[in-house]
Amino acid sequence: MTYTGKALTCPDGGKSFPFTAEEQEYFATKGFTNEPKQCFSCRSIRRAEKFGNYHGSFNHGRPRQMCPENCSQC
Repeated sequence: MTYTGKALTCPDGGKSFPFTAEEQEYFATKGFTNEPKQCFSCRSIRRAEKFGNYHGSFNHGRPRQMCPENCSQC
């Protein structure tokens, strides 16, 4: 299937953003059937609000809790 780029409008920011043919092909390979609703900047803001400062760890941006470690000689 051939894809052509199109312009979509972000409902949050109200600005137009491109949905390129490459992005459409990527969405199709992942099985996504809906087009993105928000532009990249609004999506990243929403993710930051939802998940906080998430850097791939499982603590969802919270500071790591450090515990004292006892070695086998103690």
